[in-house]
Amino acid sequence: MSEKIAITIGDPAGVGSEIVLKALSDPQVAQLASWVVVGDKAARQAAQRITGIDPESLPCTFVDGNMLDSGEPVVFGKLRKEYGLAAVDYVRRATEMCLSGEVAAMVTAPINKEAVTLSGKPFSGHTEYIAGLCKATESRMLLACERISTIHVTTHVPLAQACLVDSQRVLRTIELGNEALRLMLQRPPRIGVSGLNPHAGEHGLFGHQEQDVIAPAIEQARAEGIQCAGPFPPDTIFVRGLRGEFDLIVAMYHDQGHIPMKIIDFNETVNVSLGIPIIRTSVDHGTAFDIAGQGKADARNMKAAMRLAVRMAEGRRVLGQEAR
Repeated sequence: MSEKIAITIGDPAGVGSEIVLKALSDPQVAQLASWVVVGDKAARQAAQRITGIDPESLPCTFVDGNMLDSGEPVVFGKLRKEYGLAAVDYVRRATEMCLSGEVAAMVTAPINKEAVTLSGKPFSGHTEYIAGLCKATESRMLLACERISTIHVTTHVPLAQACLVDSQRVLRTIELGNEALRLMLQRPPRIGVSGLNPHAGEHGLFGHQEQDVIAPAIEQARAEGIQCAGPFPPDTIFVRGLRGEFDLIVAMYHDQGHIPMKIIDFNETVNVSLGIPIIRTSVDHGTAFDIAGQGKADARNMKAAMRLAVRMAEGRRVLGQEAR
């Protein structure tokens, strides 16, 4: 059974509409699901001019936005509040489609946070915005590629705040990561948990968070039947994961997880929102205003996000059937 999945085109001035058209023109990706593209027609027409791909020729349906003046061509690479508001509206509509059961998952192209805030709306990112629409009290960011995945205890907060680790938050992060990887792998994942300090604290020599906060969270997760271990030194845990010891690594803060993941596989690492009742994957790059409108954007990351959305939607359906 083919899953029905929504794709938002992101900021119209960025590379989103371009990579969506390019991804859908790949027959191997197009056949994976019934795709629904959410975005203004003017943005699709602009992408057609630079790619030569006719949106109407693609195996998908469209949910047209109504945020842009269809008589005015989209200007690539320009920071405009109307573009930011349009991009957010696409996400809202796709989220509502997921919540209503109209689609099984959503894939998002990049939004420019500055363009959104020009309108006076506070906006910290897709994950937080979608969580708010879903009335979810907490959310997490997971980065996934074929070789390894990582989930973050904290993301878009100052580093000083991220260092104030909380045992319950660490535990909840482990639980959410375990749930997500079960959908991806359709089996219990093996989880390695990173320490916060150099050498994972060196038994208290370089910090106490590992002993006082992180280790108790790991013990509780193990008591719940989750296969996890740690805390391990942050500078070696990804090496151990790549050698096959772990499917998922729990990072304590944004850069601890993002830097190694982008080195491991920048082109095909996918961003996944967790802690929400819907499946949402995304490219792990920005709007790329510097190359927008030039036909240079690489669609590999979008294809990876689309493939993962399909895999997670199928995993949820299979596990749901098993539960019944």
